[in-house]
Amino acid sequence: MVSKLNQLLQAWPPNTVAALRWLRGKGIDRRLADKYVRSGWLERLGPGAYQRAGAVVDWPGAVYSLQTHLGLELHPGAITALELRGHAQYLSFGRREALLFGGLGIRLPAWFVRGEWSRPVTLVTTSVFGNAGPSASSVRVNEVDLDVATLERAAFEMMHLVPQRQSYEEALQVMESLASLRPRAVQRLLENCASVKAKRLFLHTAERFRHPWLKRLDLSKVNLGSGRRSIHPGGRLDRKYNLVVARPMQG
Repeated sequence: MVSKLNQLLQAWPPNTVAALRWLRGKGIDRRLADKYVRSGWLERLGPGAYQRAGAVVDWPGAVYSLQTHLGLELHPGAITALELRGHAQYLSFGRREALLFGGLGIRLPAWFVRGEWSRPVTLVTTSVFGNAGPSASSVRVNEVDLDVATLERAAFEMMHLVPQRQSYEEALQVMESLASLRPRAVQRLLENCASVKAKRLFLHTAERFRHPWLKRLDLSKVNLGSGRRSIHPGGRLDRKYNLVVARPMQG
């Protein structure tokens, strides 16, 4: 028992949740895991989820388990990913929700939903991004390696949420810092994203800051739809993208 427990603790990344599926791969079934709980080595977080006794596991360590142990295709995205990648440091987050993005049909396990994390965590499920190539890459968060949306994907996810869950003004602030996006990644997203609003908003905000990568895009391959899109009724009209947005703040 001690040898198997030692092997488990050595293989267990710190600050993460251990899902029962992963424990079984280490030769530890539910009965043995519960024995470790009674012995004071583990603590049960909920059905099928454990943490080391005395550990303080936050949402990144729980998301690690979703991605690595349960194989859920989801990632921190939108403004959360931009924050984790250092492009929203000047914004005030506090206990602002952490946003996860995943495909339609993905459901979070009960232990994750009921977890007491430092920030509320919300899952956004959508199919609008289609086959736009790699959507995430590794970022170290709280000593945990997570797959986090790339800057390009996060920017599109952010625009997808304007104005319902994301303010236009904040999106504009963040877009100003994205002067080094990869043109090929942006091109793939523009060609594969099904949200006309997100694509128009992305281009509208990027052109406002005259980012250099814009010159390397081929918009003749991009379907920007037809008809007007209104983000802020009564706002100003960007005639190029037929998009109604908020009027510039005075002062």
